[in-house]
Amino acid sequence: MSHIANPDQPFEPSPEEMASALADLEHLANQHIAAAVPSQPVAGGETKRVRKLRAEVAEAHLLTDLQDDDAPLLLDTAKVRKRRKAAQEAARLHALAQDPDMRAWQAARMRRLLVTAALVSLTLALAWSTAGVQHFAADGAPPWSPAWVFAWLVEPFLSLALLVVVGARAYLGTRGQPLNDRKLVRNEGLFLGLTLAMNAWPYLPLVAADFSLSRLVLHILGPIVAVAVVTALPIILAAFASLDHRPSGTPTTPSYRANAATVDKLTAHARHLIGTGQLSVDSGADKFRRALGCGMDAARAVRDALRSNPA
Repeated sequence: MSHIANPDQPFEPSPEEMASALADLEHLANQHIAAAVPSQPVAGGETKRVRKLRAEVAEAHLLTDLQDDDAPLLLDTAKVRKRRKAAQEAARLHALAQDPDMRAWQAARMRRLLVTAALVSLTLALAWSTAGVQHFAADGAPPWSPAWVFAWLVEPFLSLALLVVVGARAYLGTRGQPLNDRKLVRNEGLFLGLTLAMNAWPYLPLVAADFSLSRLVLHILGPIVAVAVVTALPIILAAFASLDHRPSGTPTTPSYRANAATVDKLTAHARHLIGTGQLSVDSGADKFRRALGCGMDAARAVRDALRSNPA
C-alpha cells in the first residue's frame, strides 16, 4: 500500500532511501578519484614522456654520426662560386690582353686618339693666333676696309699650309712610314716662325708704346702651343711605330706546365688506386682529394682527366 504524505508535515526519507543515496554518493566519489590518479603503463607499453625522450636520444645519435662527415664543408658556397667566376674572368682578360692582335688593336686605338687630340689642339692654337696676326697685317687700317678684311686671311692660309704638312706626317707616321724630310721640317719651322713673329711683334718691349708682359705672353701662347704639338707629334708616332706587340714580362708558361705535371702524377696515382680497388672512376672529387691528399682543384682536374680518358 503506498503511503501518501501529508503536505502539512515535513518529508522524512525512509532508511532504504538513505542507504541508496549514500551508495550513489560513494560510487561518484570513486569515479572522481580514479579519474584524478594517472593511469599506469600497461605491460610492454610506453608513456608519452618515454616516447619523447627516446626520440631525442635517437636524434642525438644521428647528429653525432653526421657531425663527423666533412662533406658540407667542402661544398662551394655562392660567395666562393662568385669569386671563382670573377677570378676566371680576370684570368681570361689577362690572357686576352697579352694576345699580340689585342695589343696591336689597343695601340692603334690609343695612337688614333692622341693624333686626333694633337690636331684639334693645333687647330685651336692657330685659331687663337689669328687675331694677333690680323692686328699685325692690318697695320692700323680702318675697320672693314679692304686691308683690314684681307688681314684676316693671312693666318688661315698659313695655318692651312702648316696643317697639310703636319697632317701628312701624322698619317704616314700612323702607317709606320715616318716622314722626316728636311725640307718639310724647314717649312714647318718657317710657318710657325712667321706666326710667332707676327703675334709677338706689336707687343715687344721696344715696339709697343705701353709694354705689358702679360699681353705679350697671351698673344704668343697660340704659336708656342702649335710649335710644341708639331715638335712632339712625330716623336710620339715614331714611338708607336716601333712598338713590339708580343707579350712582355716573365712568361707564365712554366708554372702552368708545373701544375700540369703535378696533375699528371696525381692521375697516375689515382689509376693505381682504381686498379687495386681502393678508388672508383665514378667517385666524387672529395674522395679523390682524400685518397690523393691534394687540394680540391687538383682533385677535380684528376677526376675530369680520368672520366675523359678512363683507360
